[in-house]
Amino acid sequence: MGNKIPAGLKNLFLIHFIVALVLGLGYLLVPQTTLGFVGIQTQEADVYRLLGAAMLGLAYGSWLACRETAYERVRIVLGIEVVWTVLGTLVMLYALLFAGFPAGAWLNAIILAAFAVAFSIYYFRK
Repeated sequence: MGNKIPAGLKNLFLIHFIVALVLGLGYLLVPQTTLGFVGIQTQEADVYRLLGAAMLGLAYGSWLACRETAYERVRIVLGIEVVWTVLGTLVMLYALLFAGFPAGAWLNAIILAAFAVAFSIYYFRK
């Protein structure tokens, strides 16, 4: 992959920054409204606020990574994104298939899975 960050990876970090920023702010500031878009009703807003805070942290990491030029300097952030998106996808699939999450939550699972595939391609590419 060389020393330089591929343009596609920079764009991926930028897209992830935007998506994580929007969803993170939604979960942090208005969790019931944000969850309502996919049909989830909950009284446990604090758990989703915590998720929003974590997503904002990941968004910030993606923002820093998209501004970087050396691949070695974003490799750790890239690894974190792979772990987060793969595990997030698995948790969402479990919730959808076995825990009664509403069908609208498939959108979240698809977004996480798309990021998992894209980040993994760049992480495991030699």
